[in-house]
Amino acid sequence: MTTKSSALHFLRPNAEWILNGDELVWLDTEQSEPTDAEITTKIAELEAAEPMRLLRAERNQRLAVTDWWASSDLTMTQEQINYRQALRDITETYTSLYNVVWPETPNV
Repeated sequence: MTTKSSALHFLRPNAEWILNGDELVWLDTEQSEPTDAEITTKIAELEAAEPMRLLRAERNQRLAVTDWWASSDLTMTQEQINYRQALRDITETYTSLYNVVWPETPNV
């Protein structure tokens, strides 16, 4: 669940403010206080983007585990190349972790 705090960080980076419960106390003199509508809209945007963000994070982790395959002193097999490419392409087919079918990791 996205919070008002998260929305404020995206809407006004580095702004000074305090949340007392749900009440916003705006302290920043450089940036204007966002409206309730702006905050609500940003929360909705962040919540809608969360499944894809999580999918990318998992994909990136799986790629990171195989980064050593691409070392300059190694030659990747075609299966390893295909696997890494399938991971990179995963966001073209899937939009969340809940329905993704991960490619099978090749034997090393």
